[in-house]
Formats: sequence, C-alpha cells, structure tokens
Amino acid sequence: MRRRDIFRVGLAGAAGLLGLRQVKAATVEGRQKVVYHLSDLDKVGFVLGNIKNHYEGTGGKVDIVLVVHGPALAAFKSKSASAAISSRFSGLVRDGLTPHACANTMHGMDVALTDLLDGFHAAGSGGVKLAELQRQGYAYLRP
Repeated sequence: MRRRDIFRVGLAGAAGLLGLRQVKAATVEGRQKVVYHLSDLDKVGFVLGNIKNHYEGTGGKVDIVLVVHGPALAAFKSKSASAAISSRFSGLVRDGLTPHACANTMHGMDVALTDLLDGFHAAGSGGVKLAELQRQGYAYLRP
C-alpha cells in the first residue's frame, strides 16, 4: 500500500471517529438534543411540521429548541398568527418545545415578547443562541 493510501485510510478513520463523537454529544441519556433554526417566513409551517415529526419519530425522547429570527417571527405575532400556526405551535409547546425569539429582531419589528404566541423566551441574539446551544451539544437543523 502506498503512503498516500495509508494516509487517506487513516484520515477517513479519524473522521469516522469524530463523527461518532458528535452524534454521541447530541444525545443525553437516550434523549436527543436538537435546535431548529427558523428565519424564513415561507418555511414556518414546514418547520413546525418537521418538529412534530421529530417528536413522533423519537417517541418524545427529544429536547427541541426553536430559535426564530428575521421575517419568520412575524408568523408568531399573537394578533395576526393564522389559526393553523397558532394551533400547531401551542401543541408543540405542550409537547415540550422551547421556542426562543431573537430580541434584536423583536426590537427591529417593534414587537414585545407579550405580542408573541405564548411560550416564547427572549434570546438576545438568535445567532448567539444557536451557537450556545450547539456548544451545549444540540444538533443544529435548518430545514
């Protein structure tokens, strides 16, 4: 076997071990830890559907955080949210979803936490919150 081939095999093996380590970091005691990133208004229904499927697919053995910023936050204003979005969202919160709204976006849209659907927490910056959760072992998903 040539040196270059030996190096490639070793590199592939190391990458595989790192990949296994990352998967293990995203689970705690049999529970997955996942953060969904949502900023596109046209993907709100799709992402809420993904989250519902995630709960069902794991039998509820998952901790899910939703971080919303940018235009998508408009879909969660309590006075203007569609009945479908409001119903799906409240059901997911009952299932354990922890939603966070970017305070920078709220400030830019002149929206208070009390203007949003029940269950939201304020995150100073959506990007910073996403990075913090990933550092805590949450798997990052942006459908």
